[in-house]
Amino acid sequence: MSQHKAQAIAPPASVRLGEPPVVATGMLEPAWIRTLLIATALLFLTLFLFVPLVAVFDLALKKGWQAYVAAIVEPDAVSAIKLTLLTAAIAVPLNLVFGVAAAWTIARFEFRGKNVLLTLIDLPFSVSPVISGLVYVLLFGAQSWFGPWLRDHDIKILFAVPGIVLATIFVTFPFVARELIPLMQAQGNEEEEAALVLGASGWRTFWHVTLPNIKWGLLYGVILCNARAMGEFGAVSVVSGHIRGETNTMPLQVEILYNEYNFSAAFAVASLLALLALVTLAIKSLIEWRLRAAQAHLDDPQAELAVPIGVVVPINKKA
Repeated sequence: MSQHKAQAIAPPASVRLGEPPVVATGMLEPAWIRTLLIATALLFLTLFLFVPLVAVFDLALKKGWQAYVAAIVEPDAVSAIKLTLLTAAIAVPLNLVFGVAAAWTIARFEFRGKNVLLTLIDLPFSVSPVISGLVYVLLFGAQSWFGPWLRDHDIKILFAVPGIVLATIFVTFPFVARELIPLMQAQGNEEEEAALVLGASGWRTFWHVTLPNIKWGLLYGVILCNARAMGEFGAVSVVSGHIRGETNTMPLQVEILYNEYNFSAAFAVASLLALLALVTLAIKSLIEWRLRAAQAHLDDPQAELAVPIGVVVPINKKA
């Protein structure tokens, strides 16, 4: 082959093995376009995120700290806060167990109906929360299938805490599972198989191998699930009955106060939900950073494989 032909088929310096590609300057957007796009995004966030957030705290504190604290410690508001925390304390752990079990099943096994299970997990994302609440009314209402039996046994689900918890569980159960499924599928099951070969039991393998690998994704899903559970309005509104001091959560309490033109108290309770959103956002950002760091470690070809069950398996780097 002639020298001219060899030069013609030789790869350019920018795509040779081991060298990063060089991006031509003509492919980059002009500076004024980048500035315009960034300014548009910042303007959108300012108008639809920062301004409403500032307005909530401004209206909540408009009458001073004393009025703000008085609105928070008012008996109905305290009852709404307690009910919201109780609902989240029940719904989030149950969704955590379901999410881990569903993610383990889908990521580790092949079975008939797997796609159906995935579709059912996504169901709350496609169904209106109001419709999901109405389903519980049709199931447990006075004229429903189970209504007469529940009435005869003096069991109250609708317009009580059990109905609120059930509705909250339904609208929040996809969050943990949907965070873990792609993570566990990407990690594979090689480490679990190595642990089992070394004599670890299934339970020990889960606690010492699987759980450390998915802990940041699990926390991410729990944070999102908890935020949705505390802020859910539609489904809870249908099944709660709006009984003041008994079945009103924080979002429902905000609606009632606002409809009564008690704006200061309404925005005071709303500010607690806003603070929850800010804390959730901060924790979410931290977990995302840890997830990126963990993914970078997994992608590092020089990283050593260790099975953390008390036995470390060294890699023979000379092989």
